[in-house]
Amino acid sequence: MDNRKINRLRRWAREGIILVLLTLAVVWGVDQYRKPMLPASFSATPMQSIDGNIHDIAALSQERPLLIYVWATWCSICRYTTPAVNQLADEGGNVVSIAMRSGDNAKLARWVDKKQLKMPVINDANGALSQQWHVSVTPTLVVVSKGNVVSTTTGWTSYWGLKIRMWWAGL
Repeated sequence: MDNRKINRLRRWAREGIILVLLTLAVVWGVDQYRKPMLPASFSATPMQSIDGNIHDIAALSQERPLLIYVWATWCSICRYTTPAVNQLADEGGNVVSIAMRSGDNAKLARWVDKKQLKMPVINDANGALSQQWHVSVTPTLVVVSKGNVVSTTTGWTSYWGLKIRMWWAGL
C-alpha cells in the first residue's frame, strides 16, 4: 500500500471513531433527558399481573437483576423491542412488564396470548403507575438490582443490548 491509501484509511478510521463516540453521547443524553424519575418507594409496592400473580420488585431483584419493561400495545417501536424482551424472559431472564394504557385486562390478555408473551404483564390501564413513575416514553426499560435502579433506557433495544445491561447490573 502506498502512503496515500494508508493516510486515507487512518482518516476514515478516525472519523468513524468520532462518529461512534458522538452517537453514543447523543444516545446517552437522550436517555438522561427521557429517563423516568422513580419515587424512592417504587419497589415497595407489590403489583398484580393479568394472570393474578403478585410481583414484588424488591424481592424479585434481590438475587439477580430485574428488567422492568414498560410498553404499550399501540407503541410502534415496542413491536421491535417486545420480541427481544420476550426471548429474554423465555430463556429464564428476570423480567416483569408493564403495559401502559393498553385496555382492560381481558383485552390485554387476548393481545398477550396472540403474541405468545412469556413474561408477566402488569396492566397499567389508565396510566396511573407510569405517571407516578414519570414514564412518558414507550418502550422504557428499567434494570433494578436489590430494589435500586441500576440503569434506564428508552426506545428500541436489541436482545444483546438487554443481555449486556442485565449482565452489567449483575456485577
